Amino acid sequence: MPISKYKGYSLRNRVFFGFLLVCFLSVVATSLVPYFVLRNNSLQQSNIDMQEKTNAVMTYLNYAVSRTLVETKDLPQVLGNSIFEIADINKHDIVIYDLQGNYLLSNKDESLIDQKTIPVNIVNKILATDARVDIKGYDKSKDAERTSSYLLLKNNELAPIGIVYIPLYHNESAYLDVLHQYVKYILLVDIFLILFSIWISWVTSNSLAKNITKFSDMITRITLFENEMRPIRYYKNDELNALARAYNRMILQIQDQKERLRFKASEEAWREMAKQVAHEVKNPLTPMKLTIQNFERKFDPEDPNIRERVKLMSKTMVDQIDLIATVASAFSEFAKLPEKNNEVINLNTEVEDILRVFNDDSIFMHSNKSNIMINMDRIYLSRIITNLVTNAKQAQSDERKLIINVDVEQHQRRVMISVQDNGIGIPENMYERIFEPNFTSKNSGMGLGLSMVRKMIEDYKGEITVRSEVGKGSTFTITLPTNL
Repeated sequence: MPISKYKGYSLRNRVFFGFLLVCFLSVVATSLVPYFVLRNNSLQQSNIDMQEKTNAVMTYLNYAVSRTLVETKDLPQVLGNSIFEIADINKHDIVIYDLQGNYLLSNKDESLIDQKTIPVNIVNKILATDARVDIKGYDKSKDAERTSSYLLLKNNELAPIGIVYIPLYHNESAYLDVLHQYVKYILLVDIFLILFSIWISWVTSNSLAKNITKFSDMITRITLFENEMRPIRYYKNDELNALARAYNRMILQIQDQKERLRFKASEEAWREMAKQVAHEVKNPLTPMKLTIQNFERKFDPEDPNIRERVKLMSKTMVDQIDLIATVASAFSEFAKLPEKNNEVINLNTEVEDILRVFNDDSIFMHSNKSNIMINMDRIYLSRIITNLVTNAKQAQSDERKLIINVDVEQHQRRVMISVQDNGIGIPENMYERIFEPNFTSKNSGMGLGLSMVRKMIEDYKGEITVRSEVGKGSTFTITLPTNL
């Protein structure tokens, strides 16, 4: 079903993009939440490792200054030798400053110490808290992330005697290796899930749209003139199943009402036809009765012209009897059309042959294709075209020369035949009545031609419509399936 028929997005696209959006959000959520959880865990593990390293260093230093009462000035002497051992054991450089932030000693040569003095703001921060103070930075000389950890060194009386600086070089990406592995694999899984979501969304939306379109097409075809309305066969137990059941119940009700309407219409039509037959039969009976009565009143066996009078009366009676027989034959022909003998015929050729019989240069034929094939009875087609062209000829206006255009067109699996004239036209209030069995606008005739035309067309599940304007002409249009 083309999307251009609808304003905005079609139901199929709304279902497709809606389902795809839900799947995409689910994939993003299930990917990002574990990512941030793992990342936080990795960073926390990094902090825990740094805490353990600084605690180990401080444990050794506290032990070294706890054997005697040590003051700040005694630190170079007390830790002068042990600081090298502590640094080697923990594999970390150690620098010790006094409480003003001035350099005292280190396991490295003083010339290799970049920071001889701790900035005042850091000193104040260290002295204000007993906790470790970490300053993150980047060491260009070693091309590595560095966390400068500062801790207070206390003597055995828990009095601050110095500031310990431990530079911790680390690469946090090492803690994120598991996370990177997770990201690598989750991206592959996400790509697969997104592709699968696109496929399943497309299949689901197409299936839904296909079923709804199928239901819509079947509902659209419901008309009072449709001879067969097929039920929807849908066996899935979902919401569309309820719609299918409702549709099937509806067509049963429609078929029941159609039967009632058909019976009522048929009864009404035959009642009207009976009236028409009675009227048509009574018309010749009246002159027959008057003729006999007049003959009886004036009958004279001695009249020398008696033979001529009897012969004249007989002729009048025979003419009226023939008229009654004609009426009976016409209604009999209307009531029972001949048996159809369908065959594949070229509509262009057949219509041309039918029009050739009229031998009238005011009739023109046009076609949008050179060969239009249809499965139909030749006699039915001949009677339909003949009736319509005859009616067009009888509608000739006295004001202009008659022109009749017969157009034959094919559009996909249906054909259209239109008979257009420039005659006197038909008043709009007569549109519905011209197809009635007993309606005629002529002075003679019984009004059965167009009724038989419509009946034959409906036998082929087609339809006939009329468009007219008084004083300009009429156009009868027939639409038939090709039945191929």
